[in-house]
Amino acid sequence: MTDSTWLSVAGMGSRVELFAAIRRDARVEELSIRALATRHGVHRRTVRQALASATPPARKPPTRSAPRLDPFKDAIDGMLRADLDAPRKQRHTATRILARLIDEHAATDLSYSTVRDYVRIRRAQIDLEAGRRVEDVFIAQDHAPGQEAEVDFGEVYVMLGGVKTKCHMFVFWLSHSGKAIHRVYPTQGQEAFLEGHIEAFEAIGGVPTKHIKYDNLTAAVAAVLHGRDRQRDENARWVLFRSHYGFDPFYCQPGITGAHEKGGVEGAVGWFRRNHLTPMPQVDTLDELNEQIKVWEAADEQRRITGHLNRIGDDFAAEQLLLRPLPVEAFDPGLVLHPRVDRSSMVTVRMVRYSVPARLIGHRVRVSLRASEVVVFDGRRVVAVHPRIAARAGCQLVLDHYLEVLRYKPGALPGSTALAQARSAGVFTSEHEAFWAASRKVNGDTEGTRELVDVLLLHRSMTADQVTAGITAALSVGAVTADVVAVEARRHATATTGDGGGAGLDRHPAEHGAVREQRVVSLTQRRLTDPAAVIAGLPPDTRPIPSVAAYDELLPRRRTEVQVKASTS
Repeated sequence: MTDSTWLSVAGMGSRVELFAAIRRDARVEELSIRALATRHGVHRRTVRQALASATPPARKPPTRSAPRLDPFKDAIDGMLRADLDAPRKQRHTATRILARLIDEHAATDLSYSTVRDYVRIRRAQIDLEAGRRVEDVFIAQDHAPGQEAEVDFGEVYVMLGGVKTKCHMFVFWLSHSGKAIHRVYPTQGQEAFLEGHIEAFEAIGGVPTKHIKYDNLTAAVAAVLHGRDRQRDENARWVLFRSHYGFDPFYCQPGITGAHEKGGVEGAVGWFRRNHLTPMPQVDTLDELNEQIKVWEAADEQRRITGHLNRIGDDFAAEQLLLRPLPVEAFDPGLVLHPRVDRSSMVTVRMVRYSVPARLIGHRVRVSLRASEVVVFDGRRVVAVHPRIAARAGCQLVLDHYLEVLRYKPGALPGSTALAQARSAGVFTSEHEAFWAASRKVNGDTEGTRELVDVLLLHRSMTADQVTAGITAALSVGAVTADVVAVEARRHATATTGDGGGAGLDRHPAEHGAVREQRVVSLTQRRLTDPAAVIAGLPPDTRPIPSVAAYDELLPRRRTEVQVKASTS
C-alpha cells in the first residue's frame, strides 16, 4: 500500500478519525498490523503511527526545488548582502539581479518569476541576520479613559447633486471607548482639519487630557525633523489652535510604521466607509450628508467593538466625564485672507469669485475661508456668507448685493448672472416673476423693474414668507407698487405674530370674531392693469375728469398786470 492510496482514503475523513478507528480495531478485535492496514487501506507505517499515538504526526510542508536556480543562489546572496551598505535608492531589484546573472553568469534559462520569488524571501532573511529588520510584533495597548484620541482623513466619493465627487472624511476616534466623530468636507486643507476638530470637541463635549495622535499632515506639520525623536516643525496656526484648546499632539513615524501606531482610527475610517457610505450616498449638499452622519454615529453607540466588554455608548458615557472642558471663547477655523473687492463687487478666493455688497467696491475685506463656507467681514461685521465652491474658476453671486446698483441701472437686471443664480437657487420665486411682469405692464420696463428692486429690498427687514404674502395680496388687487407690498407684508406679519400697531381687532382677531378683510387698493393701477375689471366692493368713480381751466384764467390776468406796471414806470 502506497502513500498515494492513503491520501485517497484520508480524503474521506480526518486523520484523527482514521487513527481512532485503527486503535479501536486493534483493541477490540486484536487484529495484526497487516490486517489493520488491509482493512483501512493504509500503509503499515501509518498503522504503527496510529498504535503509537492517538495524535497524527504533523505533515511536513512540501519543499519546492528550483534546480535551475541552485547554481546561482550564492551569486544572488552576494548581491543582496552588498545592498546592506548601498544607498536605499541604489539597491538591486529582481530585474537588475536577473540582468546581472545573464550578463555575468550566462543564466539564460532563468525566468523573472523564479528570481523574484527567491529575492523576496532571501532579502528579508539577510536583513534579519544583519539586524536590519525586526519581525512585526503587535503589543496590546491599554488606553485610560478621557486621555487619548486619534485623528485621520479618508477619501470618500459622494453623488453630490447628481455628480460623482471626491470628498474627504475627517475622523476623530477616542482610544478608550472607540467613540468616533466623522465629518465630510470638500477638501482636507487646514481649514477642514481645524473645523473637524471643533466639530468633534463639541460633539464629545470636551478635549482629551493627554494627547491626540496624528500622521505628519501638512495642515499641522511643516517639516519632519529627521534625527530628532518625533520632533516636528509645526504650522504656526496649528500651534495657536492646540494651545487654545489645551492638548498636545503625538506624531506617528512616517510611512507604514506610523500607520500601525494609530490603528484605531485607521480601522474606524474603513469600517464607517464600508458600512455607511457604501453605496455612494446621494445628497444635494455636504451639510445634508453630515446631518445624516450624526444619526449614524448615534446608532453606532449601540455597537460593541471586538475585544471590548461594553458597548461604545456605555464606555463613552464614563469617558466623557473625564474630558477637559471646552474653552469659553470660540476659535475661527478659517484661513484668513484680505482680498480687494473688484469692480464687479466680487472677491477672488482660491481662484473662485464670491460677491459682496456693492458699496465695498475698491475696499479690502477680511475673508475667513472655511471647510464648507466662505465668510466675508467688513471690520467686525459679517457682510456675506457663501457655500464654498470646490471647483476652480467658478463664481457665487447673491442678488441682494447688487440691489442698490440695479436701482439706478434697472436695464442690467434681466441678463445678470446674480438673477440667474437666484432663480436656480429658488430665491427668486414665481411670485417675484409675476410681480415683475405685472409691474412692467403698468409702469413700463424701467420703472417696473425699479419697483421690483424695491420689493427685493424688503427682504432685508422682513422674512421671505412675509414678502411673498405681500406680493400675493398686492397682485390680487392690481396694486403693483413696492409700497403696497410693504403694507400688506406688515399686515401679514401682524396677523401671524399678533404684534404691531393697528386696531384691537387687527391685533386680536380671534377675540372679536370674524374681521372684515381690508386691502390697500390703487384704483388707477387696477384700471391700468385691467381696464375692464369691476372691482368688487368698490363704489363707481363718478367724479368728473379733472380740469385745469380755472388755472388757465390766471395766466392772461397776470400777464396784463405785469404790462400795466411796466407802462406806468
